[in-house]
Amino acid sequence: MDVPPTVEATRYVAPLREGGSLPALIEADDDGLYVLKFHGAGQGPRSLIAELVAGEIGRALGLPVPVIAFVMLDPALGQAEPDREIQDLLRASPGLNLGLDYLPGSLAYDPAAGREVDPALAADIVWFDALLTNVDRSARNPNLLVWHERLWLIDHGAALYAHHGDPLLADAWSRPFPAGADHVLLPLAGPVAEAHARLAPRLAGGVIDEIAALIPDAWLTGTEATADERRRAYATHLTRRLESAAFVEEADAARTA
Repeated sequence: MDVPPTVEATRYVAPLREGGSLPALIEADDDGLYVLKFHGAGQGPRSLIAELVAGEIGRALGLPVPVIAFVMLDPALGQAEPDREIQDLLRASPGLNLGLDYLPGSLAYDPAAGREVDPALAADIVWFDALLTNVDRSARNPNLLVWHERLWLIDHGAALYAHHGDPLLADAWSRPFPAGADHVLLPLAGPVAEAHARLAPRLAGGVIDEIAALIPDAWLTGTEATADERRRAYATHLTRRLESAAFVEEADAARTA
């Protein structure tokens, strides 16, 4: 598995006020534009862990997720920014943050627009979000973009929500996921069991362990557990959830209800 590149933020372009954590559009030293998520934002580095793990799992599955990069940030970048809230956020987020490749000209997916979505793709996305317990793909807040006539999955900071209460995710793998019944693509999805048959093999052979190993030490602070224990906890949680596959039956039951 390719390790996300590490780039340095060189210019703060604009705040993106659609999200509650006030992400930003930044330019980096590779001349790329990134949507930057800050470790000093309200949900802290655990939301960045969720973004990283979910994004890399999505890409391993072949789902349309923007390329991820680690972004080094010098808080001095925002000295000319007149907004005090933005200045405070930059000062609270020195060092390693997370960026997603910017999709210029993309439009928010509108479930009321009647856009045709392939049932297999919809089922794959429902399966992906159920595996990762992503509560933030509802009709109210789809977190989907349309870019070059293709759906793209964004904003996975709300996934793996159990780690906010227990960083070691004790028995979280076995818990039901009732929020899946509100998934924006569930009414358009084909059988989720068929998505499981397509996608689960793509995470075999240590892929989940490799993705968990990408989580930086800098984001694994604040508990008595070591960074390695925390990384193992994420890998164990996702592996056991995948092996049990209870979320698949749950999602199909919600789809046919």
